[in-house]
Amino acid sequence: MKRILPFLILTFILVSIAFGQTARRPTIMVVPSEQYCISRGYSTTFVNEGVEQTIPDYRRAMQSDPDLRLVITKMGGIMADRGFPLKDLEQELRNLERQSAELEMLASTETGSGIAESPIDRLKRVAQADIILDLDFTINTRGPQRWITFNLRGLDAYTATMVAGAAGSGQPSTSAPPDLLLEEAVLSYMDEFNGRLMTHFEDMFRIGRQVTIRVQVWDSAFFDLYEMFYYDGYDMELIDIIEYWIEDNTVEGRYSLADGSNNFLRFDQVRIPLFTVDPRGRERAMDTRRFVSGLASYLRQNFNIDSHIHQRGLGEAWLIIGER
Repeated sequence: MKRILPFLILTFILVSIAFGQTARRPTIMVVPSEQYCISRGYSTTFVNEGVEQTIPDYRRAMQSDPDLRLVITKMGGIMADRGFPLKDLEQELRNLERQSAELEMLASTETGSGIAESPIDRLKRVAQADIILDLDFTINTRGPQRWITFNLRGLDAYTATMVAGAAGSGQPSTSAPPDLLLEEAVLSYMDEFNGRLMTHFEDMFRIGRQVTIRVQVWDSAFFDLYEMFYYDGYDMELIDIIEYWIEDNTVEGRYSLADGSNNFLRFDQVRIPLFTVDPRGRERAMDTRRFVSGLASYLRQNFNIDSHIHQRGLGEAWLIIGER
């Protein structure tokens, strides 16, 4: 009996941990679609590299469109009722403003061309949501009756791929406000929609989140990726040392070395864990930058190689080595 009791306690702990992991749900944020914002004038136009671009202005949309605010709040409530943790769009917009809301023009070290991080990329990076619910809707009228037509897409925040979708129309009403029109329209679709979200999230939990990582060498560096370093008892090229680190730290060693030379490496389909434990023992969400920071620390501590991390959107990060 004395031997059985500790075994039972250990089994209970392990089962509880496993259940907690299975029960974990993706964090979501509801955002008006680009088409919704631009078609209603909630947008900003600028010239980038001689090309005119129009981008959504989410702040103006939330401040100017009471129907949108009601509908987003209702959609968030519908998801919260089903146990999905939420990121509030307005709060995240305030966080974004604190981190400088203007677009930044950055130069690629490879081509010198300008790039701009889109507002949704900046918003996703600040919010750190797993899933973006991209919502478009129209309030239709016929005499005294109103009804809503909606298009809802669940997007992986890192890859922008659609993992769930629903579209339809509600029944006409003469008195219901927009939020209730939306609720009536979407409820019959939500079980299937949420099931697809959970299937995608459970897949990420099992085999990791998919990101892209690029390693680049500064022009001023005194070495390239073919430089030999002493590693684990052998002289080895830096390109191989980096690839071994990627293999050791991805989920089940899942990644693809898409391209490379003496000056750069591009890893696609890199599966990083959703969570990590920091030095203080606290669980933290893993993102692309934090994962690449691990590689940067490894190179600095073991080979005295300085580097700089440049994040492009939420699902891609560059490690530029040779100096800070």
